[in-house]
Amino acid sequence: MNAKTATAKKPAALVWPKPAKPEPAPRALRNPAVETLARTIYGEARGELVRGKEAVAAVVMNRVRRAMERGGYWWGSTAEEVCLRPWQFSCWNENDPNRERILAVGRDNRNFQSCLRIARRALAGTLKDPTGGATHYHAKGMTPPWAKDRKPSAGIGRHRFYNDVE
Repeated sequence: MNAKTATAKKPAALVWPKPAKPEPAPRALRNPAVETLARTIYGEARGELVRGKEAVAAVVMNRVRRAMERGGYWWGSTAEEVCLRPWQFSCWNENDPNRERILAVGRDNRNFQSCLRIARRALAGTLKDPTGGATHYHAKGMTPPWAKDRKPSAGIGRHRFYNDVE
């Protein structure tokens, strides 16, 4: 070993810079159907477990499917139309206190992130329907006029689901 190599320092270990945190897509570039369905799920079922959120998404998609089979239907033919149809999903009603929440929730909210994942699966056709084909639901503890004398197709979380309502 010569004097030069004995005193030479070892090269510093390579340190790779951490990747920058990706910026969320600008709102204009986001998929409006995913956004609308996710906000509907959040507004209607944010206090539910994943299965309860999936059930709300399934109701929307069952309505879309039924409308497509019939060449259109009064509640709309796309996920956006179904979600935003007045008086169908209360979280979108102008006077509902949930409306401000669903419009304000950000992608940093873990519950909303779950709703986004469910919405993407529903729109991709990979979400299993836990409701038995339901197109309607209501909160347990109340019975709207349309549900009177009807048997629910499923009870999931705090909701009852129906597959025999036109």
